[in-house]
Amino acid sequence: MKKFFVCLVLTITAFSSAIYAQEKNDYPFQSGEKLNFIMNYTWGGVVTDVGSATCQLTYSDGCYYVLLTGRSFKFFDMFFKVRERFETRFNEKTFRPVKFHREASEGKYHMNNTLVFNANYTINSRTQKRDKPAVDTLLKGTANTMDLLTLFFKYRTMSFAESSIGVKKPLEFVIDKEIYNLYFIYQGKENKKIPGMGTYRTMKFTAKVVAGNVFDGKEDMTIWVSDDQNKIPLFFESPVIVGKVQGRISAITGTKYPVECKIK
Repeated sequence: MKKFFVCLVLTITAFSSAIYAQEKNDYPFQSGEKLNFIMNYTWGGVVTDVGSATCQLTYSDGCYYVLLTGRSFKFFDMFFKVRERFETRFNEKTFRPVKFHREASEGKYHMNNTLVFNANYTINSRTQKRDKPAVDTLLKGTANTMDLLTLFFKYRTMSFAESSIGVKKPLEFVIDKEIYNLYFIYQGKENKKIPGMGTYRTMKFTAKVVAGNVFDGKEDMTIWVSDDQNKIPLFFESPVIVGKVQGRISAITGTKYPVECKIK
């Protein structure tokens, strides 16, 4: 978890509570939903928008298909060019992922990662860095081990309660050749101003991040999720080893329910 747009993917997955929706019609999303995000970076008091990302959902043959793409802006390409593509298919009824694929190009770093989820909860992972042979790894997962995109939609089917405030909730996901066990904490409700979008009623969460080349692991990420039936991530921020990264929603289309949490 040390690369640029993985920060965004972790953000949109890192919230949950105690109760699953039981029927398809209860899901807070539908085919055709599209969320756009802007990423920015703060260093030395200077805030700069550096990239964008789009998350799209479609449905066919009993499975949902999710595509998340991210890229740095043209001017930022001169300093650090980023192109990311995450995609997954998961079962409509069980929320078990079928296959996940990631193509990452970040500066001199290049990685392709394919995950195939088996019935016995093992995971076949293939990773390949630039100009190097592919590496196949068999990982031992559990019923709760998923890719990041499937987690995002699964956790949106859960409800939130005041009794959950301050309680650690587990997150278990796989990416590349590793399975991560982290946690998040529901902090309660808050009105949050989103630059360029307005002020929204939100649910606030903090999430534990993995120490590495980007995060130092000492401070948690903070996420604000829409306090309505859609449960859309609207804003996040996280200290990194040098500076701070923020992401904000910039466009919302195709949602199953009206976005009723906007105040002004």
